[in-house]
Amino acid sequence: MVTPEQVKQYIAAGLACEVLEVSGDGHHFEAVIVARAFDGLPRVRQHQLVYQALGERMREEIHALSMKTYSPHEWKNQP
Repeated sequence: MVTPEQVKQYIAAGLACEVLEVSGDGHHFEAVIVARAFDGLPRVRQHQLVYQALGERMREEIHALSMKTYSPHEWKNQP
């Protein structure tokens, strides 16, 4: 069973993150991700970058991933 720490490592290996928090139960995960790569991108494209970092693991090991993605500017200015 995949752990939140493993999901965190998978994302970090494919995407440089300033903030990366992952929680979950081994099947369903929640993530907060702040990355410079997200600057100027719409939310859908940000999520696609995370899915790209996870690659085949998203199909094989991770059944569900709910994520909140932010650029550093968005993160700094959130309420």
